[in-house]
Amino acid sequence: MRKRFAILVMCGMKKLLVATQNPGKILEYKELLKDLPIEVITLQDIGVTEEAPEDAPTFEENAVKKAEFYSKFTDTPVIAEDSGLEIDGLNGEPGVKARRWPGYRASDEELVKLILEKMKAIPKGKRDAQFRVVMALKMPGQSVATGEGTLRGTITEKPIETIITGFPFRSVFYVPELKKMLGEMTMNEEAKIGHRRQALEKLLPKLLA
Repeated sequence: MRKRFAILVMCGMKKLLVATQNPGKILEYKELLKDLPIEVITLQDIGVTEEAPEDAPTFEENAVKKAEFYSKFTDTPVIAEDSGLEIDGLNGEPGVKARRWPGYRASDEELVKLILEKMKAIPKGKRDAQFRVVMALKMPGQSVATGEGTLRGTITEKPIETIITGFPFRSVFYVPELKKMLGEMTMNEEAKIGHRRQALEKLLPKLLA
């Protein structure tokens, strides 16, 4: 990302509302955007506590809904997303269900336990999965644009010792490209190869225009 946009002239910072209540995602966006003339602002910064509807059957529909919902609270560009883990051997589950995979809003620990139970009968070599994200960018006065990214990997048979708060599936997701668990990567390492980087790069030309 840095090389692609190195020619940008610093002619004033542009504010961008990252519409998520997840502090980990906010940190990741700040890492991804740190070399660009963009100031990340949060829902907390503008005093918004309302939650956008997230009841659509696809990542894209949910992301668009959230971007449009939060754009009502600001006159700055808004970026929102919907993301999740898709496991090949489980027909793409949990997908958009994510936190509500068991049928209720589960804790991080419950989700790790559930994924290991569901994967128990799936042998090595057939445990491929991907993290997928769809981002939606709402520029003032314009229609919503979307960008998608994926990160392929495999589901391990046991989790790493530490479960990252808000990102439970990272504790069981191995990335062959870096020969490392996603939950063990630094933010910088993930920013270089991650699904959010891919999606964001597709939207930056519109954001920076």
